[in-house]
Order: sequence, then C-alpha cells, then structure tokens
Amino acid sequence: AQVLEESGGGSVQAGGSLSLTCTVYGDIGMRDALGWFRQASGKEREGIAVGWAYGGRTSYAESVKGRFTISSAISRHSPVKEMTLFMNNTVPEDTGTYYCAAGPSRWWPSLRSEEYNVWGQGTHVTVSS
Repeated sequence: AQVLEESGGGSVQAGGSLSLTCTVYGDIGMRDALGWFRQASGKEREGIAVGWAYGGRTSYAESVKGRFTISSAISRHSPVKEMTLFMNNTVPEDTGTYYCAAGPSRWWPSLRSEEYNVWGQGTHVTVSS
C-alpha cells in the first residue's frame, strides 16, 4: 500500500518562504501524478501544484504560478522518495491545510482532486499579514 506523509507546515509572514515535503512510502511509478492540494477554511480543496512523480511535466494553479515550485527527488532506486513544494512570496490567501496526493499516471498531471486516490493527512500553513 502507498502512504503519503506531509511535513514542513507552520507559520510565515506574508512575503516569506516556506517549504513542504511529501514523503512517499511504497511504490510509485515514473509518470504517476504526485502533488499538492490545499483547502482554506470554508472553501473547497483545490489543486495547486502537481507533476509526474519522477519529475518532468507539471501543472500549477494560476494563483501560485511564479511563486510556488515543486521539485521531485524520486527515482526508481531512491531510498527516500520525496517531493517538495517551495512556497515563495507568500500571501495570506495561501493559508490553509496542504495535502499531498498521488494518482494514476496521466499524459499530463491534473489539478483535479477526483483523479487522485491516495492522500496524506495534511499539514497546516498560516501566512500572516
């Protein structure tokens, strides 16, 4: 079974940077989708940054383009499988619970949560103004 574990949440002031790490336990395919979703209080969960598990194609939400980047440190023989979300130039609207998710391979990784079937427990990020 595949298990995802997020780490790195916390508080940051607007304009600051924060990174979140998703550790994958179990197998994951080269072109399986892996990435980050977030849910703000009272809002629906939204996809913000996803990509192929081993790196390559990525998709970003408009709200984070140019500010957030995902980086994969996963390969066939990786002893530790991690994908990191680098959050730069944060704004209060980035506040929420961030979830790592994995799904079947796609020609292009999707930001639609329905296409992901394995989810982490989430980690909270607070951006203060």
